[in-house]
Amino acid sequence: MTIGIDIRVLGNPVKSGIEEYTENLTPHLIKEGRDIRFKLFYSSHRNPLPDYGWLQAPNVEVHKFNYPNNLLFAFSKFLNQPLIDKMIGGADVFLFPHFFISSLSPNCKRVTTFHDLSYVHFPEHLTLRKKIWHNFQMIPEWQAKFSDKLIAVSESTKNDLINLYKIDPARIQVIYSGINPTRSNSASPSKSDLAKFRKNKNLPDRFILFLGKVEPRKNIVSIVRAFNNLKSNLKYKDVGLVIVGAKGWLYKDVTKETNKSNYREQIIFTNQVNDEERLLYYRTADVFVYPSFFEGFGFPPLEAMSCGIPVITSRNSSLPEVVGGAATTIDPYNISELELWITKLLDDKDLSGLMAKRGIEQSSKFNWRTTAIKTLDVLINA
Repeated sequence: MTIGIDIRVLGNPVKSGIEEYTENLTPHLIKEGRDIRFKLFYSSHRNPLPDYGWLQAPNVEVHKFNYPNNLLFAFSKFLNQPLIDKMIGGADVFLFPHFFISSLSPNCKRVTTFHDLSYVHFPEHLTLRKKIWHNFQMIPEWQAKFSDKLIAVSESTKNDLINLYKIDPARIQVIYSGINPTRSNSASPSKSDLAKFRKNKNLPDRFILFLGKVEPRKNIVSIVRAFNNLKSNLKYKDVGLVIVGAKGWLYKDVTKETNKSNYREQIIFTNQVNDEERLLYYRTADVFVYPSFFEGFGFPPLEAMSCGIPVITSRNSSLPEVVGGAATTIDPYNISELELWITKLLDDKDLSGLMAKRGIEQSSKFNWRTTAIKTLDVLINA
């Protein structure tokens, strides 16, 4: 059997959940499917494909092209060409880890992963360019209807596909994502490594951590406002706020809110970090906050729980489903509730320790090998 995989998202220099999904799932598929031929499709006019070791696996063929993807998208939409399975010499089934519009031969099955439908729920969080990309270039609803099988990364996303796109539930398989071991409790740095990192980054003795892309959907403005309220109590004068993540679209509201803060000197912004630094931020934080308005899965809360940090996140979309009862869930519109739970977890070490223990137990249920095995089953039986 031959499986094609569209890995074009791996050329994106800024990683979001979709890039992380593709980067982690693909090598596990290759490893679990040793008797399967994998043909990886990559095209970019500007960005080279990173040099992953698994690209050299004996059951892998990498097919690189230099065509601009906007040109490929336009040809596919209007001419139903080129047939990308033909471009790589044929495949029985093609996996799209994201809903990139692409044309296939009639005899090649299509499996598409849907991570979330946030663009339907919160169109106001998108720039005009992103709205055009979703609604006119990619047309995800169209791709959902023409895919032989769909993978949803949560029950929440599956329900959205059914309710918003009217997809037959029998065509949708829920397969949870895993956790990168380099960002989990299994990769435990020493106390001296943690102390050195804290000193090098000039981190406060106690701090609240957010990690994710800085964009409206992540609700970072509410984190800053909750922090302002918290800091009005001298009891928390030593507490800082650390926001780690690349700047996304419409990030300037966060900048404005921070500049207005009387405590802006204690708010630290750090751009996207590598896996090692990401782990160290998790391991040195006191509380992790992620009051997102909407998530299809939500990697950061799960990673934070795996590292033994008490987590506060939203009780909406997929987040309660993923964190189970191992994190505090709040109304993301209620800043007072967010502040209340931050103070509780900072003040009550027994509660903090209990939530940390529960988080480690819950996060252990998610791993990429299981994700790959279930995904292979969908691909083989598409």
